[in-house]
Amino acid sequence: MSDSTTQQTALHSLEEKFQEKIDADIRIEPKDWMPEAYRKTLIRQIGQHAHSEIVGMLPEGNWITRAPSLKRKAILLAKVQDEAGHGLYLYSAAETLGVDRDTMVEELHSGKAKYSSIFNYPTISWADIGAIGWLVDGAAILNQIPICRCSYGPYARAMMRICKEESFHQRQGFEILLTLSRGSEAQRAMAQDSINRWYWPAVMMFGPSDTDSTHSAQSMAWKIKRFSNDELRQRFVDMIAEQIKVLGLTVPDPDLKWNEARGHYDFGPIDWDEFWNVVKGNGPCNKQRLEARVKAWEDGEWVRDAAVAYAEKKAKRKGEDKATQAA
Repeated sequence: MSDSTTQQTALHSLEEKFQEKIDADIRIEPKDWMPEAYRKTLIRQIGQHAHSEIVGMLPEGNWITRAPSLKRKAILLAKVQDEAGHGLYLYSAAETLGVDRDTMVEELHSGKAKYSSIFNYPTISWADIGAIGWLVDGAAILNQIPICRCSYGPYARAMMRICKEESFHQRQGFEILLTLSRGSEAQRAMAQDSINRWYWPAVMMFGPSDTDSTHSAQSMAWKIKRFSNDELRQRFVDMIAEQIKVLGLTVPDPDLKWNEARGHYDFGPIDWDEFWNVVKGNGPCNKQRLEARVKAWEDGEWVRDAAVAYAEKKAKRKGEDKATQAA
């Protein structure tokens, strides 16, 4: 038997054992053997998720100084801070797979790495902060709760805390819209306008339809994902169609109706041209978002340099103290 054949046999055996662990719902940890394709898929997905949390701070951060009250300002500030923390958890989870954070950030800034297309839309009114919390974070929760059972341990564990905080974010957004819906006609109109603009982009957050999803089937076989894009999208539509009744407002979908036979809401066609146009970098705020992230990274270089210098100084001093004690 040739060396090549022996290596292929050994690799096949490792892949079989790996899949057996996946099928048995045994978590994969950083030091465990894993297929290279599994590692790369996780790096891509976790990186995209981390980038989305960081870029996602920008649309809401835009309203921190303009929130209508001190209470609203404090809540929004806490939420944006949460999103920064989520990004850090996820970058740390990705680093356990052997990729360094600087590489991930460079790929984001160059446009090679993607983030959720929803964050390329502008926040033009205070009601948009409510719509983001209710619709965007609501869609994120449906996407992310299954990841708490992801086959990769560090990712699953990071998601447990993230999902708890996202549930607060969704309630915060719904409460904003509920307050507006019970206010003046102008406030109700502002809330409805915001829902009209954010609803369909939120529906698109689950990614392309299953027939056009490149990675979905393999990710589900590896239990990185637990449900398909279209399954999660249907859950989202069903949830929003019921919750909006409390607001007394309407979903901007004339085709939305309950289907008794299916036990789900039917909904209208998605504008996939818009989705792919935004994904490819041509959305309303794509350029603005990346420019803001690059500027923040460059402006913060002195902070990173100072942190490294301090760590090196502390380590050196600790080494000198040990040497003195030993003498």
